[in-house]
Amino acid sequence: MRCASCGSEDDKVLESRSVRGGVAIRRRRVCLQCGHRFTTYEEILRDSLMVLKQDGRLEEFSRQKLLNGITRACQKRPVTLQKIEWLVDKIIEQIESDYELEVPSSDIGERVMRSLAALDQVAYVRFASVYRRFEDVDQFVNEVKRMHEPESPKAPEPEGGPGEEDAKADV
Repeated sequence: MRCASCGSEDDKVLESRSVRGGVAIRRRRVCLQCGHRFTTYEEILRDSLMVLKQDGRLEEFSRQKLLNGITRACQKRPVTLQKIEWLVDKIIEQIESDYELEVPSSDIGERVMRSLAALDQVAYVRFASVYRRFEDVDQFVNEVKRMHEPESPKAPEPEGGPGEEDAKADV
């Protein structure tokens, strides 16, 4: 690995550990030339997963786009960035295990909605309003009523994950 300080490729790994649920490795390194310490991350490069949009177009799957959408829904809610990152990783793991090359955008949206319903109901309604293109207040009211119906299927609680208590306490 090339040192960002002096450009030397002579370094030593000081520490390695698994991060993001085992999908990446964080390595702490030191340059043997100048002594500069730096961190690198390694993860498996996967074949590009394509998203099949509702109009039939194909678009490359973007983790960042998924992260941005969930972060926007959770804005000013007691949900930590760590919890959001964990949720994004879990959704991606599920998608990658269920699809090889193409995933319908509707499936991604439904997975996000189920996950947000279990995590934070306000974030769920925010996301639903954009995803389902709410036009008026009645649609918001109907969605909230539907969430409280006993026969409506509840989203499964996210299992484990970092910051479970933090998600309830942090702003």
